[in-house]
Amino acid sequence: MTQQPTSRLAPSPTGALHLGNARTFLVNWAMARQRGWRLHMRIEDLDGPRIKAGAAAHMIDTLRWLGLDWDGNELVQSDDLTPYTDALRKLCSDGSTFRCELSRTAISNAASAPQEGAHETAFAPTLRPNDAGEPFAFDDAKANIRFLVPEGTVSINDGFCGSSEHDVAAVPGDFVIWTRRGTPAYQLAVVVDDARQGVTDVVRGDDLLPSAARQLLLARSLDLPAQNWWHLPLVLGEDGHRLAKRHGDTRIATYRELGVRPQRLLGLLAMWCGLTDQLEELTITEVLDQFDLDQMPRGPITLTRKDDQWLRSE
Repeated sequence: MTQQPTSRLAPSPTGALHLGNARTFLVNWAMARQRGWRLHMRIEDLDGPRIKAGAAAHMIDTLRWLGLDWDGNELVQSDDLTPYTDALRKLCSDGSTFRCELSRTAISNAASAPQEGAHETAFAPTLRPNDAGEPFAFDDAKANIRFLVPEGTVSINDGFCGSSEHDVAAVPGDFVIWTRRGTPAYQLAVVVDDARQGVTDVVRGDDLLPSAARQLLLARSLDLPAQNWWHLPLVLGEDGHRLAKRHGDTRIATYRELGVRPQRLLGLLAMWCGLTDQLEELTITEVLDQFDLDQMPRGPITLTRKDDQWLRSE
């Protein structure tokens, strides 16, 4: 029996949904609904102190207000850590991991040279403890556990970006998969959840393209299937950087509170997806009818003052 293609919306409740997030979620939703994929909702709420109370419910309400829907109930990561501990026990017993007590400062000081364009400090092989790669029993201890990255490049064939090669051993090197907070790190949690939700197609921002290589390595070590990848260009501010507070308040909730209708927001997002060449209001049905992945701009989108003014002018 052939598995039905499946994707997921996976917001992290570390803050409110902004225009850039909404565009990615809209594309993911449109692809799923046009292609007959199942679409799950997953709340990725394991990022400790960065999680904001009530943010998850607010995000779900905002996405529904825009007209997006999904299949089945929401999966909330923090509800049950058992799937992650089971996966970690396998990796530890297979000799794919090691405990790491080094501080970020010690790792940073040991780095031979910063990597151009990288936002992470590489974990050099010389920092591995002597017992790295030796099997051990995971005991739920609150310690950082790193994945032992094999040498060689990892190939990612992306449905939107094309093919790319990633030297994970160089950057970031052996990466953390379990934290001293007693929770799985993002990379491990994503791999486990994609497997248990039957996800075959991942649609997300291209800032996460390097993560695809790490997740592929973990999936191979856990004997899990790989996904099809679709990494989309980000929405940037006029200064060329990804949307942040310095670009003003671009939260969907703020526009909603100002009385902006969902059709107006959808019209801007649709233009950013290449569906129209001018700002005009669209319903969610019209977006779905007109959506064409081949029309998507291949580079990043810029949120301009004109865009913001058009939204606020209603």
